[in-house]
Amino acid sequence: MNRLLCLALAGVLAGAPASGAVAERAAPKTFTEALRAVMARPEFKHASFGVEIYSLDTQAPVFALNPDALFTPGSTTKLLTEGTALKLLGADYRFHTPVYRTGEIGPDGVLNGDLVLVASGDPNLSNREQADGTLAFADEDHTYGGVESRLIPGDPLAVIRGLAKQIAAAGVKRVAGRVLVDVSLFPEGERELGTGVVISPIAVNDNVVDLTFRPGPTLGAPLDITVSPQVPYLRFENRTRTVAGTKLTFEGGETVDNPDGSQTVTLDGSMGQASGPAIYGYPVSSPSRYAGTVLTLALKDLGVAVAGAPATVKDGAATAAWRQPRYRVAEHVSAPLTEEVKVTLKVSHNLHASMTPFIVGALVGKAAKAIDAKGFALENAMLTKAGLDLTGASQSDGAGGASAAFYSPDFMVRYLAFMAAQPEFAAFKRALPILGRDGTLVNIQRDAPGAGHVFAKTGTYTGMDLLNARPMLIGKGLAGYTTTPSGKRYAIALYVNHVELRDERPLTELAGQALGEIASAAYALPIDRPTLETASGR
Repeated sequence: MNRLLCLALAGVLAGAPASGAVAERAAPKTFTEALRAVMARPEFKHASFGVEIYSLDTQAPVFALNPDALFTPGSTTKLLTEGTALKLLGADYRFHTPVYRTGEIGPDGVLNGDLVLVASGDPNLSNREQADGTLAFADEDHTYGGVESRLIPGDPLAVIRGLAKQIAAAGVKRVAGRVLVDVSLFPEGERELGTGVVISPIAVNDNVVDLTFRPGPTLGAPLDITVSPQVPYLRFENRTRTVAGTKLTFEGGETVDNPDGSQTVTLDGSMGQASGPAIYGYPVSSPSRYAGTVLTLALKDLGVAVAGAPATVKDGAATAAWRQPRYRVAEHVSAPLTEEVKVTLKVSHNLHASMTPFIVGALVGKAAKAIDAKGFALENAMLTKAGLDLTGASQSDGAGGASAAFYSPDFMVRYLAFMAAQPEFAAFKRALPILGRDGTLVNIQRDAPGAGHVFAKTGTYTGMDLLNARPMLIGKGLAGYTTTPSGKRYAIALYVNHVELRDERPLTELAGQALGEIASAAYALPIDRPTLETASGR
């Protein structure tokens, strides 16, 4: 079971209120009072806080606590990843995903060759695309799993079916060869470090098959499981059971490769009879096989037979001769990059962010090897040109799941100030979760003064304390922007590291609400002093 799914389900099991209810106490009158009140809570006895508030009007810090210390940032890393993509690819960049033929189409409609689906790095070959050209998202993305996750309405193969319709419209009635999926843009196979989904330049339905669990009709009965989309080579063996109450436990999908090329996925766990539906995004082991299979099936649904089984092409030279306009039989053009950045930042999409350094390295850097390293080198050059002190930053993946991810609060706010001065800033800010309103902040401080006024990226990084048999919150972060009622514009970076999870409260309740309180205080309360001298604030 992947780490983030474990955390999502653990949060659900605790059943704590989303609004962060606390014992009634006198409301703080200044930012310092609010910050001290949070840090003094028993759960933060051994924790380290890093806070900086930076004025975008005066281009100087107005408050700092441990501003130069390095903190584990979690998914606030995505601020760097997505900002780099906006700057280097351009806000209006669109992914073009074409299909070519490797032979002629005869008068009888038979394609005497193969179809080649060329992966472009588009992360949204799914049902996110809407009629108005925007990309839809669910606040709790399906790849994270749990009872809070939601599927976007519609067909997860909508883009693939659109390509199939174009192929049929081009006069293809039968394919004598097979569907080839060219993933030569960057290597396929590495798993991103959050949800364990395989990174690939092709991403159909986020490279997962969605399983929706519902309680069975009686105690002891297997759970009812809906699979979408249906993929013939995947066989799901249901060993789950219905139990009393609302508790959900899930051991994940154990996959076995069979001699006939199929895969058997064993599902084990239990669900309370009174529980609502829960989602698990099963990560496919080969996104290119997945894409080739579903395109073959979509063609079959239109009456276009494909003779051979789909295959993967890793060397672009093998298909280069056919990648010409006259051989193109279909093409999908994505929404603007600003929409993809919105999806990634709003829901903290690990796969999309993990793909991005590869996308930048391949498309901007034209790299053929060490492609993600080239993406990071381009990011480094951009940040260096901006005059940022990179001794306050360390990054090794796009999403924030690497153990070598660290930022200082001072670096983060100065990066945010840099982005605030860029032409892409309006799109960048719009893409951020809004406190108490949407994305990963939808349930954080919903009734606080700052709700609706703080635009910020969340981050979470955990580990397992085997000595005490409980999780450890290694890092929690919140970084972004707010404009106070008096019109002061701030960039904020808030981090708390090393929090012992000694009770069953979910992470959002324990640390997410705390950082949300601090962010709301930065919006609503006067900042009465420039620094705190100690980590405890005492």
